Amino acid sequence: MVQGWTMSTLTTAGGSGVYGSTPLWSRHFKIMEKTQITSGIERPRLWHRCVDRLFFIGHPDKSRHRSLRVGAGWLFKGGDQGLEARSEHSVSANEDILIFFFQLDLATRVQYALNMEQYEIAQQLRNKLTEVEAEVIRQQETKRGSTSKTEAQDKAISILRLRADLQNAIENESYALAAKLRDEISKLEAESLSASAKALAYENAQYAFRLGQKVRHKMFGYWAVICGMDPVCCESSSWMETAHVEKLSRGSSQPFYQVLVDVHADPNLLVAYVAEENLLAPEKPDMGRFDHPYASFLFYGMDAAGDFIPIKQLREKFNRPRYEVPTDSEDEGTGEDA
Repeated sequence: MVQGWTMSTLTTAGGSGVYGSTPLWSRHFKIMEKTQITSGIERPRLWHRCVDRLFFIGHPDKSRHRSLRVGAGWLFKGGDQGLEARSEHSVSANEDILIFFFQLDLATRVQYALNMEQYEIAQQLRNKLTEVEAEVIRQQETKRGSTSKTEAQDKAISILRLRADLQNAIENESYALAAKLRDEISKLEAESLSASAKALAYENAQYAFRLGQKVRHKMFGYWAVICGMDPVCCESSSWMETAHVEKLSRGSSQPFYQVLVDVHADPNLLVAYVAEENLLAPEKPDMGRFDHPYASFLFYGMDAAGDFIPIKQLREKFNRPRYEVPTDSEDEGTGEDA
């Protein structure tokens, strides 16, 4: 259930470029649900259609200048570099965010139906929400290695059973069966060790950046805000080839981040998947304007350091703690003395 959210919160965003009504918000997801996506080319087109409706409806001035900005590739050290920046665009990250929005929308509709005493509709929506949440959990566990821990536990149980069968085979002098069971046990032990090591690596992942932190791309110079993270690159091999991940000094075995790209940099990029080594945190707080159609859905607003405050559901999704802006004790002391 989405706590602290209302229909108006989800449908009106005064500062980050999302304007609309409940029916308008619903239509974006109806487009995604009813349209059959049959090729990799159609997916980005469908995504941009949804983004256009969300953002440029409230910003006709940006819509007029959109083609000029994309053509110029400003903030990217030239047009060729702009194309390189878009090589980090991630369809899977886009879809991940859309599904997250869908969860929020469903949860809000359940609460709205309950408030209106439409209990049958609320139950139908709740059933749909349960299905979506179960699928999201399954995808997250597979993606982030949580299934490795379960897999290791399952293999350990299987090994115990096989060892009992092995003991019985030896006692019954079924040596051929015993040899076969011994080979199966050795194989499972190796697989269990590998799964345990993978699960441990995911659990102990260390991130240099946090949710909501404003960062700058080292190569392309655009500003972005972190909205998701993975301990290692979870993209396909074809994506990694396009993004030249093999040329990174730390390769694919480093944290990768889903980032919202400022629309002033490139309205067609929007969501990128960037390696940790390619991101920089500003040395000083940056309170400059940052526009993105999803900012108000994922964050409450800016903090005193210019970073964004992630909503509770986003923190829970990535199991990240709440971040408190550190206070300067010296400045506070000076203020009290004064």
